[in-house]
Amino acid sequence: MDVQMRWADLDPNFHTLHSVYYDWGATCRMKFLTDQGLTIALMKKLNFGPIIFREECVFRKEVAYGDVVSINLTITKAKKNYSRWSLHHEIIKNGDVTAAIINIDGAWLNTIERKLFTPPPEVAVVFDQIPRSPQFVWLD
Repeated sequence: MDVQMRWADLDPNFHTLHSVYYDWGATCRMKFLTDQGLTIALMKKLNFGPIIFREECVFRKEVAYGDVVSINLTITKAKKNYSRWSLHHEIIKNGDVTAAIINIDGAWLNTIERKLFTPPPEVAVVFDQIPRSPQFVWLD
């Protein structure tokens, strides 16, 4: 996914605010899910949504205003029913420089019971389409 850099995304040192990287990751994930049919409307209808246990960003190179930025998405590990999963983003600037890496661990929450649960089959259909990282593993 290509990213549109905004003036408001900059900090006082004229490079990208740390929180913007996390926003880019969330936007990339939700765009992918939505494009594959796992929309917010469907999640509301079926009373579930994603929950994040851990989100970590490793910053490697500054991203400055005017840099061309893209972000990718891969899955690194998951339970076979996708009740738990880990995703990976690489933020690339100017086509070939890794600016940051985001790793997240998540699961699915039943929004009525407010408890973790095994997601409906629609989730597996979509998560099977996420590109797998070379280090992908199935969890027990």
